[in-house]
Amino acid sequence: MFLDCDLEQAIWTTTEAAEAAGVTPDVIYQWKRRGKLVPVNRRGWPRYRAMDVLRAEQSTRQRAGRTHVAA
Repeated sequence: MFLDCDLEQAIWTTTEAAEAAGVTPDVIYQWKRRGKLVPVNRRGWPRYRAMDVLRAEQSTRQRAGRTHVAA
């Protein structure tokens, strides 16, 4: 899994971010469009800081009233 790395330094693809957050890649794109996630690169396929992805996931989960990630 992707969570066994240095999360402060890790940069993830959309697919990696989705897997780590327990969502689909479409959700990652939605978070990007809504401004919850900002890619770290300006060109090419978007890459995201791991901590930003996890914070966006936590924020979304708390707003929805969910306290854990569905298995």
